[in-house]
Parts: sequence; C-alpha cells; structure tokens
Amino acid sequence: MLPLEDGFSRRFYYLRLSVTDVCNFRCTYCLPDGYRPPEGHKEGRKSFLSVDEIRRVVGGFAAMGTRKVRITGGEPSLRRDFTEIVKVIATTPGIEKVAMTTNGYRLKERAQEWFDAGLNALNVSVDSLDPRQFHQITGENKLVEVMEGIEAALAAGFKSVKINAVLLKGLNDYQLDAFLGWIRHKPIELRFIELMQTGEMDTLFRDHHVSGEQIKQRLLESGWVQQLRGKDDGPAQVFMHPESQGGVGLIMPYSKDFCADCNRLRVSSLGKLHLCLFGDNGVDLRDLLGADPQSDALQQRIRTALAGKSASHRLHEGNAGITPHLASIGG
Repeated sequence: MLPLEDGFSRRFYYLRLSVTDVCNFRCTYCLPDGYRPPEGHKEGRKSFLSVDEIRRVVGGFAAMGTRKVRITGGEPSLRRDFTEIVKVIATTPGIEKVAMTTNGYRLKERAQEWFDAGLNALNVSVDSLDPRQFHQITGENKLVEVMEGIEAALAAGFKSVKINAVLLKGLNDYQLDAFLGWIRHKPIELRFIELMQTGEMDTLFRDHHVSGEQIKQRLLESGWVQQLRGKDDGPAQVFMHPESQGGVGLIMPYSKDFCADCNRLRVSSLGKLHLCLFGDNGVDLRDLLGADPQSDALQQRIRTALAGKSASHRLHEGNAGITPHLASIGG
C-alpha cells in the first residue's frame, strides 16, 4: 500500500471529516449571525453525507494509510445519527483514533454513549472561563453546561480531552492565568488558536487578532517545555510543565513554516475533498460514494488531487481562499 503523499514529501495520516455545517452557537469568529445555508444548498440537512457515504469515504482513506479521523462540523452532534456515524468510523479497519470537535452542549448527556460507540478523543470549545465573556463570544449562555459536559467526558473514560480557545485580543487574551490554574489538576490539554482571517471576518480579524507567540514566550519563561509532535497529531505546538497535569497547545497559522508538517486532509459535509482549510476549491468525491463501490476510482481521485497540493496557505497575503467561515468545511 502506497501512503498518501504530496509533491513535498508530506504524508497524510489524518482526515478531518465534516458531517454538517449547521451549528447552534453564534460565535463571533465563525457564525456571528447564526447558521445560514449556503447559496444553492436548498435541501438542507438531507444533502449532507449519509452514514453509508461516510463508511465508504473513510474506508477509502483508511486503505491509503489514514489512521485518525476527526469528526467536525458545524456542530456534529446536531445530527441525529451521530452515534451511528461514530460506530461506523470506529469499526473501519485501519482507523485507530476517532476524535470529535464540539461546542459541548450535548456532552453531559451523551459522553458515555459516544465513548462506548468508539469515540476516544474530544476537543471542546471553551473560549472563556468567565460566563459573561463566554456568552459574549459564543452567543449562548451555556458555560455551566459545557463545563459539566467536560467533567462527564472525563468520568466516561476519555483519556484525550482538549479545550479549544480562539485567542481574541481584548476579550480573552488576558485570561491565561485563569486557564492555567484550571488545568493544573486536570488531565486536559488547553489549545489556544490564533484568530484566522476568513472571507466574512475581515473587521473582526483587524480588531481582535493577537499572535500566539506572546503566549509561547510567557510559557517558556514560566518553565513550560515544548514537546515532540506525533505523526498523526494536529498542528499545535504543545507544552508541558512538571507542576501541571494539563498541557498547553498553540496553533499559530501565521508562524513561519506552519504548513511544512501538514499531515491532514479534509472532506466537507457535502462530500468534497479540500486539500487546505484555505484552498480555492474542492474536489467532488460524492459521485464515487454510491451503492456501487468504486474504491479504486475514489483512491485514484484523491491521489491525483493531492499531487496538486500547495506548499502553504496564503493567509499572510490576506487570502483565505473560498472559506467564508470555519464552519463551512469543518475548521
């Protein structure tokens, strides 16, 4: 089996699979006006990949060496068949890790069910530990419910629980000490994500972008040590401290050589392969995911597309490609 490899000798073991672009939160950096179906997307949720289509696309990637699948959205748990989706992915031969990125609003009630179905890693969005600030950023007054969900996930047996916080100047960038105090006695990895400029967020980016380098320097000066990166890990630079059970990850897409170790591909909820979160177009895979299996053709189309993957995104030029917001292809 030939591994998935692009023209820059980067190998791809990690698939980010969106199962819906619908979300029930209204985060300022993503969907401040709430979810709006994209133009031409008249069928709504019915047009998202079915469970059978998900089975086929994940099977195709697994046959080419993919070992980790992250289920994304929108909010993935809005799908009524979400637990079935987890089971299908978790039982695909070759898949070793099934992760999910969630806003956490259903986590308290469903954590055990999802863990039992085969989900073994969680990223939960918590942009502030202050309830008022959380409400301001997300549009929802649900911090208490989300925090209870995180505790439920730890109790259910999840060994990998990560917290995503988008860095926002003037809104949460001053809360580092509060976050570090929270993870000091919890086996949680806190991930600060730099605000990224997307097609609909120019003004927000200008007003609230702050570099993760500031956080990195504070961590290093306080005795935190940077860790080595695994082959199927995401893009975070991870730091640990001998006096903290939890760790800190920094995702800094504007940093030098951010794309040099890219190891992930994306499939949207409508069945398009995206080589980059900030690419200019997608490659349709859906016509090969029908009841008549076309696994060889699917794999060939993916390999052909991958040969054209660029060396880097163009965020430094203010170019976010066709991505209108992060929910559109799963972040």
